[in-house]
Amino acid sequence: MAIIDLNSDVGESFGNWEMGDDAAIFRSVSSANVACGFHAGDPSTIAGTCRDAVAAGVTIGAHVGYRDLAGFGRRFLDCSPTELADDVLYQLGALQALAQAAGARIRYVKPHGALYNTIVHHEAHAQAVVDAVRAFGGDLPLLLLPGSVALARAAAAGLRGVAEAFADRAYNPDGTLVSRREPGAVLHDPDLVVANMVRLAQTGKITAIDGSIIRVDAESICVHGDTPGSVAMAAAVRAGLESAGVTVRSFA
Repeated sequence: MAIIDLNSDVGESFGNWEMGDDAAIFRSVSSANVACGFHAGDPSTIAGTCRDAVAAGVTIGAHVGYRDLAGFGRRFLDCSPTELADDVLYQLGALQALAQAAGARIRYVKPHGALYNTIVHHEAHAQAVVDAVRAFGGDLPLLLLPGSVALARAAAAGLRGVAEAFADRAYNPDGTLVSRREPGAVLHDPDLVVANMVRLAQTGKITAIDGSIIRVDAESICVHGDTPGSVAMAAAVRAGLESAGVTVRSFA
C-alpha cells in the first residue's frame, strides 16, 4: 500500500495580518511547517498554531527562512554561511520552546521560499542549513526538493533527507519549480492537482508544465497554506489520495 505525507505551510499570520486558515487545513494534512518568525509569524501566532497542531494530531516541523519579513522570505539574502546558520538555529530554538509549551516538539525542518530554492544549488547556504540542524541536535530530518544540493549535504552529515513534491505548483521539465514570476506557476484546478498527486503517490511521476511526464521521487506532498482556496485544495488532495488507496501519514 502506498503511503505519503501531506504537509502545509502554516503559522504565517503576523499581528493583525491574517494568512491562511491553519485550523481548517489541519483537518487534511499530516505535517505542519510552522513559520518561525523570520519570514512570517509572531510569537502568539506561532504558539497558537502549535496548540492547534497538537489538538489535531498533526506533526510539527520548523519552517525556517531568510530574515525577510517584508518580502515574506521570497528574496535571496547574500548573507554569510555563519550568519545564515545562526539565523536558522535561532529559529529552531524559538519554535522548539513554543512547541514544547504546547506539549510537542519539532520533528523535522523545511526551509521556506527563497532559502528552499537557493539551497537546491547554493553549496554554502545548503551547508549552513545542515550545520544549523546538526548544531540544534536530535538529527531532525530535512524536507527538501529532490535532486537538491541540500539533500546531498544532509546525507553526508548523517541527516535524513526527505524529498517532497508540490501539489499546487507547476513543474519545469527538469523537475524544478516554475518561478512564481511566471504565468501558470501556481495551480488552482483541484481535479488536475488531485490527478497529478495520485499519479505521484502511485507511480512517482507527475505532469510538467509542458505536458511531459517526469519522475519525482517524493515522500511528502506540500499544499501551500497561503494559496487562495488552500483548505479546499488540501481536502481534495487527501480525499483523492485515500480514494485511490493511498495512506496519508507523517514521514516523521
